[in-house]
Amino acid sequence: MEASLGLMLLVVTSHAQLDTGHPTGLWLEEFSVPYHTFTEAGYEVVVASPQGGEAPVDPRSMPENPDAEEQEALEKLKSTLPLSEVMHRSYDGVFFAGGHGTMFDFPTDPNVQTVVSNAVRTHQPLALVCHGPAALVGATDADGRPAVQGRQVTGFTNEEEVAVELADDMPFLLETRLQDQGAQFVSVKKFQPNVVVDGNLITGQNPPSSKGTAEALLERIKNKRQ
Repeated sequence: MEASLGLMLLVVTSHAQLDTGHPTGLWLEEFSVPYHTFTEAGYEVVVASPQGGEAPVDPRSMPENPDAEEQEALEKLKSTLPLSEVMHRSYDGVFFAGGHGTMFDFPTDPNVQTVVSNAVRTHQPLALVCHGPAALVGATDADGRPAVQGRQVTGFTNEEEVAVELADDMPFLLETRLQDQGAQFVSVKKFQPNVVVDGNLITGQNPPSSKGTAEALLERIKNKRQ
């Protein structure tokens, strides 16, 4: 067995239900695509969630006939590790997948906040896609300021939230909250790929941005090693 090129932490939500009772969770594409991008590049991927165990997948993101990569991703999601057990290991990069569930547990989970704040403070390559940047909400830099203050970021836009008819079901609008914390929010037309790189902080706007966000993280890690 070949030695891995490095170690990647991939974090997903544990939150399975909207307040209205409708099921939610992670968006499969935003986990499956990065997971395979990292493994194909030679990285060992540690899959974790705030609570550990089986991670909820938003049924709206489930393909009718999952392909082999999606099937493998679904298997990995059946037994995620508790973030508290793996967060102190040394990682080459950290990736937060999206999905509406992240809006409920990423901003409030202390371990998520610790991982993100530490990554920002140590300039560790950090990537978050779609609703994954909810993990940035509440995180702080070395001076105790909002982690996104003065930084260029993107994420699922207010326009996109309205388009999927879930704006009223969210605890906050991600674009608005990041702007309130001092971020320069950079977006493109709804549901078009968009990846924003600001130093070691990488964000993607929506599901179609999953591949580009993962590739940008790999490129950042490569550049940091040189």
